[in-house]
Amino acid sequence: MTDMPRLYPDPVPAIHPLPEYQADGQVARWYGEVKAVLQVPWMGVVTMAYAHYPTFFGELWRGLKPLLASAPFVEAFQENRAYIEAAVAELDSPPIVGRLAALGYAPREVEGIKAAVEVFSHGNHPYALIATVARLLMEGGEMAGVGEAPAHEGRHAPEVSVPFVLMEAHHADVPTRAVYDEVKRTLGLPFVNTDYRAFARWPSYFALAWADLQPHAGSPAHEALCRTYHERMVEAARDAMPNPGGLSPAALREAAAADAPLEQVLAVCRLFQWLLPGLVINVAFFRHQLLRA
Repeated sequence: MTDMPRLYPDPVPAIHPLPEYQADGQVARWYGEVKAVLQVPWMGVVTMAYAHYPTFFGELWRGLKPLLASAPFVEAFQENRAYIEAAVAELDSPPIVGRLAALGYAPREVEGIKAAVEVFSHGNHPYALIATVARLLMEGGEMAGVGEAPAHEGRHAPEVSVPFVLMEAHHADVPTRAVYDEVKRTLGLPFVNTDYRAFARWPSYFALAWADLQPHAGSPAHEALCRTYHERMVEAARDAMPNPGGLSPAALREAAAADAPLEQVLAVCRLFQWLLPGLVINVAFFRHQLLRA
């Protein structure tokens, strides 16, 4: 078994996400399958970055697809979600709904924000497990599970419908771009995750929410939650979940090497596997704010 400590890649690799609107042919079909199987309305930056390496992504998705549709996978990410949403209370996020009302937000607008946060609160967890499986295999680790897995029946995604609008930096006003720059500096990332760009559809909300979160990001308590979540994902990927698609480190590394130097693809895998625990915790923080009286 490989050891998988929480690891921030240094240097941070360049990433080249292939946006959905640019995807065609086989990649577009993969994107549609990913969203359908995960029951999410967006392609995560992690999987769009993997798609820059199509041989690698094709082999990863071939093996992941039956796993992601399985009951054990859904149970694993739901358990991780329940754990982190209970644990994040220790960060003591301040209530935000009253402050939004004071700014003029109507109840319907607040419900729209809650629905958007709920979508990401669900979808980030399966993406985090995908990133953990990819890094595990790329580092030569094995998935202990074997054999078929029972399919998950029914819907596990939240029954909410929200317009999926992303506030890109070139759409945003100067104050929002300043918040984006602060997000990148604080998190040590060269890009702004989809979640934050979706929340910035309500610029004054996101500015308030980020200002509350920013002092906690990277704090000892926040990092302790990241480490625990990381360890839970590694345990699930390596020991707890089946491997119905027969994913192997040898095949995945061979596929990656067909696209680019192996270390380049591995660095990208490490970057996303490092950042997703923090993203999960930050979104749980925002959710907790919105649910507090």
